[in-house]
Amino acid sequence: MSSTPAPDRRRVVVLAGPSGSGKSRLAGRLAAARGWPIVRLDDFYRDEDDPAMPRREDLGILDWDHPDSWDEDRAVAALAELVDTGRTRTPVYDIGASRAVGHRVVEAAAGDLVLAEGIFAAEVVARLEADGLLHSAWCVHHRPAVTFARRLLRDLAERRKPPAVLVRRGWRLMRDEPGIVRRQTGLGAVASRASAVERSLLG
Repeated sequence: MSSTPAPDRRRVVVLAGPSGSGKSRLAGRLAAARGWPIVRLDDFYRDEDDPAMPRREDLGILDWDHPDSWDEDRAVAALAELVDTGRTRTPVYDIGASRAVGHRVVEAAAGDLVLAEGIFAAEVVARLEADGLLHSAWCVHHRPAVTFARRLLRDLAERRKPPAVLVRRGWRLMRDEPGIVRRQTGLGAVASRASAVERSLLG
């Protein structure tokens, strides 16, 4: 663990967890309460024509649930730049188009916690901690059936992919959810309900 940071040192709160577990809603509540910036790590997905992008041949879609589907190095670099300078530029990814469609500027004030949320967020915990950038890391989770329902309603509302694909993917993720939580806690995130994370961070 890194030494105690200066009071005005920005640090990163990692909000990991299965797709649909409430990470984005939690990040939004924390940002509204404290003004902390959000870095949406899912925006660092690779474009569909990237040779490194994995695919699910059984579903006929890109495999957004595989860690190789996003660019970890770019994500860590953006977080480091935001912590060090107070400003960074991140992509805006469109799942329906399967590619980045723009960019956004994210800014952080001195002493801010940077909220880094995404389904692969736990992958960066060790690197952030080694570089002295980590505040805390959480694996937000709920009962798998609740997560399934939330995820499906969101994905249908956003028209991310055809309904049949979303249902098949959703059932698979519900079955795999306990393993996803185990993997993310193994990477250093603390398993917790969103409400408990919120209480811990807001005091």
